[in-house]
Amino acid sequence: MQIGFIGSGRMASALLEGILRAGITSAKNIFVTDKLPAASKELAAKTGAQARASNAEVAAAAGTLILCVKPGDVPEALKECGNLTGKLLISIAAGVTLGRLKDSAPGKPRVIRVMPNTPVLVGHGAAAYASGPGATDEDLAAADRIFGATGIVVHVKEELLDAVTGLSGSGPAFVYTVIEALADGGVLMGLPREIALRLASQTVMGAAAMVLQTGMHPAQLRDHVTSPGGTTIAGLEALEEAGLRSAMIGAVRAATERSKELGAAR
Repeated sequence: MQIGFIGSGRMASALLEGILRAGITSAKNIFVTDKLPAASKELAAKTGAQARASNAEVAAAAGTLILCVKPGDVPEALKECGNLTGKLLISIAAGVTLGRLKDSAPGKPRVIRVMPNTPVLVGHGAAAYASGPGATDEDLAAADRIFGATGIVVHVKEELLDAVTGLSGSGPAFVYTVIEALADGGVLMGLPREIALRLASQTVMGAAAMVLQTGMHPAQLRDHVTSPGGTTIAGLEALEEAGLRSAMIGAVRAATERSKELGAAR
């Protein structure tokens, strides 16, 4: 499997390293380029991938192209690739629809649009993708393998990608705020800042792992640590009074609506 990266930034680096860890293909079959040649050369030196001087060279060498450029750079980047007929084009450019990708791409590539989130950088990402007409079962399997190498991946209809952006795309920032607030609570109660932050971070990570690994509903797991008249129910009462649940739901709604607005403006 020959894979080409158009753009060699942090997300491209994380995906490339995930591909290598998962054994999807070897470094000699991966080609990278960037409008800043130093970036692709650095990524190639770091991973063993093959740096190329232009988008066209990468497109000629690879059957699967992963577009890792800023949304505003998509039309020009695709134009520079040349005829993409017969290629699989996977884009992580936020807000750039399948229709716009097909309109911007020379020729007739098969297209998949992906919304990953930043925790792919540490191998714990959450990604969702939508496939365009003509994408094959093999193409979907390729997307599953590539993005599954850096976390979890789900296949959704394109109209749901704005909700994915609001939940898992923006969600890390919401969770960072929760971690910070938990740590602040620990500091308020006398814990040293460093210890409070480590405990808060591990607590959030552990709770998330419990949900994913047990398959149990969060409410069930919450009940397991909520004793009658105990400390946890007292804390939960404070959260309900402060409206945490409503605030988190509202944050996802606001981020989703903003994603729709930004997509319409592009």
